Amino acid sequence: MSDFNFVMVSAGFEHGGNVTHRHLDGHPDLLVYPFESQLGNRNFNDFLASVERVQYRYPEFPEGLRPAELYEQMIDEEMKTFLRKRNGSKFKDANLELIEADRLSAFERLLGNADFYPRAKVIEAFFRATFIAWKNYYATPRDDMAYVGYSPAIGIDADRIVRDFPNVRIMHIVRNPFSAYRDTKRRPFPQPLSKYLITWNIYHSTLEMYAQMYPKNVRIFRYEDLVSDKENFMHSVAAFIGVPFAETMLYPSWNGVEIQDNIAPWGTVLKSTREYNEAIIDELSEAEKAQIVHGTSALARHFGYDQVDYLRKYFGA
Repeated sequence: MSDFNFVMVSAGFEHGGNVTHRHLDGHPDLLVYPFESQLGNRNFNDFLASVERVQYRYPEFPEGLRPAELYEQMIDEEMKTFLRKRNGSKFKDANLELIEADRLSAFERLLGNADFYPRAKVIEAFFRATFIAWKNYYATPRDDMAYVGYSPAIGIDADRIVRDFPNVRIMHIVRNPFSAYRDTKRRPFPQPLSKYLITWNIYHSTLEMYAQMYPKNVRIFRYEDLVSDKENFMHSVAAFIGVPFAETMLYPSWNGVEIQDNIAPWGTVLKSTREYNEAIIDELSEAEKAQIVHGTSALARHFGYDQVDYLRKYFGA
């Protein structure tokens, strides 16, 4: 395998990670994974295990596994559900032509026969094999293109990712906790507000630490900047991940085709507009708003949310 250009999008829940991922989809120099790239498995367990589900963490692999076993280790729930039980997938109507046996064959071929497979090579083979097997991908992959994955909260494992890929780019999306929590309430089993606020603080303070430790590799972007000035936001993103700005970054798409209505089922944030981001705040109760202020003000001010006009009344001094 040749040089591997790797980009990961990280975000809290309903923070616009899927939205951002879809805005990168049509870029001519990017190979954007079709769904969430859930790399995690059940072999990694640390002090944050109670905070985040295993599929969203960066994996560990037991020694001695063969390529087919390593392939199964990665949960990759959205893609594997689509490939194995399409009528049970929320993406069942997606125009994706990919046979799982072809992807597994490519994965095994890329890894070859060895006594030991470093984690970095397994992750690289996972992404490369996907695009080798994707028959109706709108573009022809080139060696100089970057592979772009998205997995919620994977940025909390940034130190381990950077260890494997010293040139990786991890762009982490932070969103104001009012709008983010309102959108998470659309889920059939949403997190209780207290848990949501605790994890909001954990995610973003951890990523702020890693952004300071690895400034070349990790950067935090505010979702509010995406929806208020999309072109300026995407120019900054392009510069960080090392590609030229493209007009396709100004709208969400899937496999190169613009998504013109709601972004769902690619995430629970329905629209990437400032108006939507602001309006849904008033769908929260006054008690919910008060608790959000109590739980997030310090970090929210750090990210400048006291300077956003429709958030100033909550986070202003």
